[in-house]
Amino acid sequence: MASKEEVEVAAMSLFLGIGLDETVAKNATKNAKFCKTLEEVIHEAGAVSGCPKAKGNLLYTVASKYPANALCHRPMLLGYVMCEHMKSNAQLDGAFEYLRKVGSTEVDKKALEEASGVGVVVTGEQIKAAVAEEVEASKEKLLAERYRVNMNMLLGAVTRKLKWADGAAVRATLESAVEALLGPKTEADLAPPEPKKKVKAPPPPKEEKPAEAEAPPTPAAPAPPEDPYSFLPRPGDNNGVHTAVNFSDGRIMRIANSAEALAAHLGRTGGKVVTRFPPEPNGYLHIGHAKAMFVDFGMARQYDGVCYLRYDDTNPEAEKMEYIKHIEEIVGWMGWEPWKITYSSDYFQQLYELAVQLIKSGNAYVCHQTKEEIEKSRELREPSPWRDRPMEESLRLFEDMRRGLVEEGKATLRMKMDHKNENYNMFDLIAYRIKFTPHPHAGDKWVIYPSYDYTHCLVDSLEDITHSLCTLEFETRRASYYWLLEVLGLYKPVVWEYSRLNITHTVMSKRKLNKLVMGGYVHGWDDPRLLTLAGLRRRGVPPTAVNAFCRDIGITRNENIIALHRLEHHVRAELDATSPRALAVLRPLKVVITNMPEAHFEEVEAKTFPGRDNSEDYKVPLTRVVYIEATDFRVKDEKDYYGLAPGKSVMLRYAYPITCTGHTVDPSTGAVTELQATYDKDHYTAGKKPPKGVLNWVSQPRPGVEPPTFEARLYDVLFKSEDPASLGDSWLEDMNPESLTVVKGCVMTERLAAAKVGDRFQLERLGYFAVDPDTAPGAVVMNRTVSLKESKPVSLKK
Repeated sequence: MASKEEVEVAAMSLFLGIGLDETVAKNATKNAKFCKTLEEVIHEAGAVSGCPKAKGNLLYTVASKYPANALCHRPMLLGYVMCEHMKSNAQLDGAFEYLRKVGSTEVDKKALEEASGVGVVVTGEQIKAAVAEEVEASKEKLLAERYRVNMNMLLGAVTRKLKWADGAAVRATLESAVEALLGPKTEADLAPPEPKKKVKAPPPPKEEKPAEAEAPPTPAAPAPPEDPYSFLPRPGDNNGVHTAVNFSDGRIMRIANSAEALAAHLGRTGGKVVTRFPPEPNGYLHIGHAKAMFVDFGMARQYDGVCYLRYDDTNPEAEKMEYIKHIEEIVGWMGWEPWKITYSSDYFQQLYELAVQLIKSGNAYVCHQTKEEIEKSRELREPSPWRDRPMEESLRLFEDMRRGLVEEGKATLRMKMDHKNENYNMFDLIAYRIKFTPHPHAGDKWVIYPSYDYTHCLVDSLEDITHSLCTLEFETRRASYYWLLEVLGLYKPVVWEYSRLNITHTVMSKRKLNKLVMGGYVHGWDDPRLLTLAGLRRRGVPPTAVNAFCRDIGITRNENIIALHRLEHHVRAELDATSPRALAVLRPLKVVITNMPEAHFEEVEAKTFPGRDNSEDYKVPLTRVVYIEATDFRVKDEKDYYGLAPGKSVMLRYAYPITCTGHTVDPSTGAVTELQATYDKDHYTAGKKPPKGVLNWVSQPRPGVEPPTFEARLYDVLFKSEDPASLGDSWLEDMNPESLTVVKGCVMTERLAAAKVGDRFQLERLGYFAVDPDTAPGAVVMNRTVSLKESKPVSLKK
């Protein structure tokens, strides 16, 4: 029997043979379950001897995303891949969606090929025409910003028009068209962009708090100078809601707002854009919600509209007032101001009345199937035994449910949609279920609660939402969304889906975040290693940096994983502009300046923002004993090393050069415990050339008095793999054991010791730090927000 190492080596060879990158292949071998699936896919595809990289990447996608309920059809799909009838992830996604609906039943190959664009030929001329149209539409922006324009935004616009076009061909044509317009890149195009002065918009009006020394106010999200929402439906598109819902018997429900409904809607809104940010209050918000806020609140702000903060509170078992309060508070911290704060539960009475109307019109019925029975009948596409019960009987039972006369789990109200539909979201979805649980907002008035699928579209309509914006996983719910509004004769908003935010080396599903928090793997919802907004705030990340990141990645329908360093780039840019510099030492090594008198005390001038007009001077004490970083001393000097070594000189930042004359070693450990040095007090008056090395340092504030200490918390990525969610059930095993390093006994200046919770600094040469809420009098705790330069994540370190 082969050993584990031999199995992994064989798998690695197989995966590299289909052209996977080495890092991707290594991650695949670490997950036993996924590794086995990928091996099966390669064998089924007949690619054991290898295949081109393009096909190999598609095989990896099949192993990652293929619907589990349709495994019997996988060899057939792989045939399409290997014969190159399916050549893109977009085609595979279309095929997956079709197969997910079909399950294990017979496949209609014509329908499969239509769903995945097989045989659709997008010509070079079509690509050129679509590219030319997009370049012309963006001509003014391109001429103004040249090659600094986000080409992915232009690319996304073209690929949405030509869904089945070859991505490489589209990109090449776009790059060629842009170069034809702008000419070759100049030196100015290749130079790094000049830092822009940030124009801060005033924060949302809130209760004024007393200003704190050295604590810059948290700015509101800036009003966008451009239109990052250009790919969303335009204001006024609510006039054109035209869609269709297909039924299994061939019927087509054509849906549009009636002239009367639209006129009434416009009369209530005045034609303004109305959006909503609808979080479920069942956990803390994460950076994915920041993108949703940027879309919902940002679009309303861009077009002078309004945005609701609406709590989607239809599940009282999972919801808490703690989460409700957190959401409102964090929305304000992010710089957004809701037009109104509402709850889905505010509409429970209206929703109940609409459910009664639904029953009376023959579009809902009370059902007694269990969850398991519903799932089984869905797979078989069989109707509920109670689907055709008389309307009067359903009305009576629904009233019994409302009055608490029916046991929990014994009945539901289901919408009478289309139980044979290919789209599972048309399979007689549940509208109401019984829960004998008090509601955190509505109290104990109700024992029946509406489902998300029933509630969401109705409250959108009741609140006159013009643009119902959500992530792509809700795309299959469009049919049920519009079906319900149509049968009830209600106003219909425009629905548009965009890609959700995925970031490397982390997880963002609520289930996984809850597992990390409740399982004690992290220290609460605001653990700075998490990309919850509370965690980012505690770590010291400014909200403006998060909003700038959301603007940078754009709003598209392209699913991908964003590299963590793109977020860190915006964090560094913001903190570099706003964080005053300070001196501190994380791992102090004592240095005695032997040619300085024991009673010597002087103050040197340091700067909060060296080299800038807004910089202020502050005094730093210098005495005979100073502390440098232990890592800035080596017993043996080396080439290209600019730290301190025996006989070598370095500059103390803002002070004088020192030369190491000796060092003391602990005989029991061999560790260096103290350095002896001399300083050149005449360095400046003599006009000497300074040494290359410049060190951060902290002195005794007064002779014989030790400097104040603090605790530093240094963070790395929480997971070693770029995509831990792809590791299946073993994702927790991928946690990085070095994601948090706590360093105690760090030293700082007395000025820094007076910092308050939330204050941010650049500790020179060490990174950007923020004062943690764990700080107490005489016990400062600092979190490193981000290093000064981008560092490789754990999975890439050698």
